[in-house]
Amino acid sequence: MELTREALQHLSKDALIDIILAMNVRLQALEAEVRELKRAKAPFSKGTRQSAPKKPGRRAGQGLFKTRPAPEIKPTDRVIEVTAPLAADDRRCPQCDVPLVTTAEVVTSEDMPTQAVREITRIQVEVGVCPRCGLRRRGQHAKLGAHQCGANAHQVGPRVLAHALALHYDSGLPLRRVPQVMAQTTGITLTQSALSQSAGKLCEDGGLLHAHYTELRSRVAGSAVVNTDDTGWRVCATLAFLMGFFTDDTAYYQIRTRHRHQEVLEVLGKDFGGKLGTDRGKSYEARAMDQMAMQKCLSHLLKNLSEVAARKSGRAKVFSRELKATLREALAHWQAYQRGECGIESYRERGREIAAKLDHQLRERALSDADNRRLLRGIAYQHERGRLALFLKHPEIAPTNNRAERGLRPAVIARKISQCSKNERGAQTYAVMKTLFTTLRLRCTDTVSAFASLLRGASLPTACAG
Repeated sequence: MELTREALQHLSKDALIDIILAMNVRLQALEAEVRELKRAKAPFSKGTRQSAPKKPGRRAGQGLFKTRPAPEIKPTDRVIEVTAPLAADDRRCPQCDVPLVTTAEVVTSEDMPTQAVREITRIQVEVGVCPRCGLRRRGQHAKLGAHQCGANAHQVGPRVLAHALALHYDSGLPLRRVPQVMAQTTGITLTQSALSQSAGKLCEDGGLLHAHYTELRSRVAGSAVVNTDDTGWRVCATLAFLMGFFTDDTAYYQIRTRHRHQEVLEVLGKDFGGKLGTDRGKSYEARAMDQMAMQKCLSHLLKNLSEVAARKSGRAKVFSRELKATLREALAHWQAYQRGECGIESYRERGREIAAKLDHQLRERALSDADNRRLLRGIAYQHERGRLALFLKHPEIAPTNNRAERGLRPAVIARKISQCSKNERGAQTYAVMKTLFTTLRLRCTDTVSAFASLLRGASLPTACAG
């Protein structure tokens, strides 16, 4: 009923009270909806809170904990040998009164009692000034920077700059904390603004590091196996996406306002001939990517099956339970091959048997449960396109997207403790720096030294000596 003045005037008191109560209930519901929308619009909010958050610690089946190995002794290290003998009263058992059998155990303690030695180069630059027109000429030297004058007269070297940038872009330390850590560890004074400006100049189009960034994108596009994933990001408080592309020795990041197949092909190219490992995102289902060899993440499928099975009972659980068993069997078979427990021929032969079992379980048929029918259609569609069991023929592609998820994890942590990027320049700087540092970490053991070499004009290393 339309609530006009004329209509309300003819209603009884009880009818008006009923209308007021109904409007009050509606108002409370709308206020609750507004609160949920405001919370959902907060940076990276999922809109809901976990009623039972996961417990910290490693889950069962993730492997054994390993002790920290003894440090490798280098020629420049100072080694102090110390012994800790048993006391005379502790050499016999107090209960049995027999001598104890002694063995030796080596433990180590690493420390840096003194700071690293600084190397200071003082350059006396001869400057010539015309007394009439004021033309200036400055002397040249190989160690003299192109703009090393005025406010930039005193600069830090590549090693110090690489160390400072690594603390932020590689180790995840907030940029405002880097000057304090550098002063405490090296005694060298830096400022947050100087680091931010230096990083921006290095990563901008035409900058010293941008050419390496472009080179790595081309390398990813030409790789045989690539894993990709994305996560949320913000540029000037606007929702964006941080996309990552990973191979065995290369990582490439880019930040875009949208995550469509166009952004994926921007990196891989339309003629990508390798194998792509992905999750179940819609961006990878575009027609432009139909001809790509693709492996869907089985971990995501297992999670979807478990979520549906948790809501079912009786025979409605059979479909998800049997399919989960087959997928886990396929995972175990791939892991056995990676451990060297079978050859390639036996691997593929057993893979054909598992694929035949998947063919039977994902055959077109009528299932009484609606959720199971939805799962059957979606998973069978991927299986028919060869995107469910590709790894059973080509073991070089992993059956999960774990590589990409691990590659994005440091960026996710950085996102949670920062405001992401303030502008487009900052977003590009983060993408370039993260790309280079992650790639160097995959290829080298000493990331700081390798990055310092890039700042000196060296090429990207294919691999570094330990």
